Amino acid sequence: MVNISNEQKKEPIRIGVIGCGWLGKALVADLITDNYYVVATTQQQEKLKEITSLGAQGEIISLPFGDFNVNSAAIFYCTTLVICIPPQLRKGKTDYPKKIADIVLQAEQSLVNKIVLISTTAVYGGLIGDISESATLKLDDEKVNLISQAEKIVLGFTGQSIVIRSAGLVGPNRHPGIFFRHSKLLTAPNSYVNLVHQKDVVALIIASIKDPYINGIFNAVSEMQVTKKHYYSIAANAMKLPKPVFDKHSEVELGKQIKGDKLRDYLSFQYQYDDLVSWLLKAT
Repeated sequence: MVNISNEQKKEPIRIGVIGCGWLGKALVADLITDNYYVVATTQQQEKLKEITSLGAQGEIISLPFGDFNVNSAAIFYCTTLVICIPPQLRKGKTDYPKKIADIVLQAEQSLVNKIVLISTTAVYGGLIGDISESATLKLDDEKVNLISQAEKIVLGFTGQSIVIRSAGLVGPNRHPGIFFRHSKLLTAPNSYVNLVHQKDVVALIIASIKDPYINGIFNAVSEMQVTKKHYYSIAANAMKLPKPVFDKHSEVELGKQIKGDKLRDYLSFQYQYDDLVSWLLKAT
């Protein structure tokens, strides 16, 4: 890892955001507001204008790197990297750990001294009950295994490494009622929902960037205790959509409730959108 000189320390703090999708763009906008110098990457040429319009430096990077000359990439002249790329496991892709490994390997040889990976609570697939960060994962499940591999690669970074396991994301232009536009069957309707608002995740990321000591795995999830049946019925009604169809055969199935106390306590963080039922009613 490259040591940063006193001259470099006087320059604006450079934050790299790898993956500038729905969450990444919201993060970039708030980082710019906080007067960071931001480099944000995308794989699509047409998205560069969106990035520059936010006030960030845009860069096209494809993952895994392959023959790309990564040594010239501006993203690795940042001191902190935030990785916001989706695993794309539902699309059948299995190269997520490889992508993360490429990023971490290059980070080790550059100016980067902190990595924040935005992971997912899908890593708790197959578990039931109250779930904390110390839960034993079902690694025989391929999706769980791939996510876990990627997390371990980041945690093996020689600088600061933070893994934020985000619950299902909601927020602007991502209303949970849209899940049922195509009559999607809702399983385990009496289990709890595990969701978190985009603005709270962005605020948690920025708080993690600012903290000089934070390391390890943390869950990001709202604290409400509401069943899927109750929550998604409200969501569908708020968007004037038909009521979601519930799988009666899975009514007795136990679900999981993700616990986010570790990150709340460490950062003394107050969620803005803990009550996502109230948010639902105001968002329409």
